[in-house]
Amino acid sequence: MRFYRICVICTMLLALCLTAATVSADAPKKDIVDTAVGAGSFKTLVAAVKAAGLVETLKGTGPFTVFAPTDAAFAKLPKGTIASLLKPANKKKLADILTLHVVPGRLAASDVSGTAHATTVQGTDLLFTASSDGVKVDRANVVKADIFTTNGVIHVIDRVLLPKDLVETAAIAGQFKTLLAAAKAAGLVEALKKPDATLTVFAPTDNAFSALPAGTIEDLLRPTNRKRLAAILTYHVLPRRLILSTQSLKTLQGDSVQIRSGGRERVEEATILLADIKATNGVIHVIDQVLLPNLPDPTPARKAMTIIELAIERGVPLYNAHKAEACAAIYEIAAQSLLTGHGRALEEADRKRLRKALDDVHKDHTPRKKAWVLRYALDDVYRALTKRDSR
Repeated sequence: MRFYRICVICTMLLALCLTAATVSADAPKKDIVDTAVGAGSFKTLVAAVKAAGLVETLKGTGPFTVFAPTDAAFAKLPKGTIASLLKPANKKKLADILTLHVVPGRLAASDVSGTAHATTVQGTDLLFTASSDGVKVDRANVVKADIFTTNGVIHVIDRVLLPKDLVETAAIAGQFKTLLAAAKAAGLVEALKKPDATLTVFAPTDNAFSALPAGTIEDLLRPTNRKRLAAILTYHVLPRRLILSTQSLKTLQGDSVQIRSGGRERVEEATILLADIKATNGVIHVIDQVLLPNLPDPTPARKAMTIIELAIERGVPLYNAHKAEACAAIYEIAAQSLLTGHGRALEEADRKRLRKALDDVHKDHTPRKKAWVLRYALDDVYRALTKRDSR
């Protein structure tokens, strides 16, 4: 019996030794830099790491997660880009690009697929999206994951990652199409792309915009309502980077918003779904509602301009479909509506112009001629209203 027990113990010890040997054999023996060098498909990346003076950093204890573009990925950059970045004068710019590919800590594939974003060594965030097609990091595809090293892990990607401003970050996220269209219509895109800006954007998702009353978005996107749209959008922007806490903060629109912490953070009545997505010129907090400031009612001139916009919006497709008579009828109704329901917005010259057009269309004209007579009158009145409303 004693001999049997000794044999069992020996067998168990042997099994443990064999397991340890196997683990030791499978364990990584190289750091991130040496692993990349040995792979043979990261020659450009290795050369760039050396030129940027990052070799010792990436050979340090870490751990780091590196999203490593292949040589083929670097080759997709515009001609001359790599040669330019490798010049000593561009060392800082090169380091900014490379550190955008490095996240502190060890993120395995399972961690990445369950994470919305992560802050890089460079200071801005990478956005992760997982689908049946695989995992994307910003606009790059992960083509090979979980190459473990002694000081971290490498994930191979098919594009070089580049720093993103607020607009590019929102575009990559994919759930802010309405917000970006509204920013373009309001003439705010360039302000949100300024490299020296330090902004905080409370970004309503497409679902948040679709929850507004029917027709609201279409109405706000009209040229007449550009100022109103800009006021609503700038109500979502703070002129500095926000650290979430309970406080009242003044927006670019001029009014203040109340930030509430405790449980899930809120801004006014909107819940912050995802916080602290860092771009090069600010930070984005994703919210589930559109914030609406207290705005004055549209001016009489603006209401009259909306009538003209609606008429043209509905009339042009009819005219282009060879239904000039129906188009002329819409323009005629709009002209009459301006005279009877929006008289306060018009000056005597506007009224004379509309009355003359209405008289002219009852002459012996073709439907196409009638449509253009009324359209020219509506255009003239619209220009006059715009000029007065902008004073």
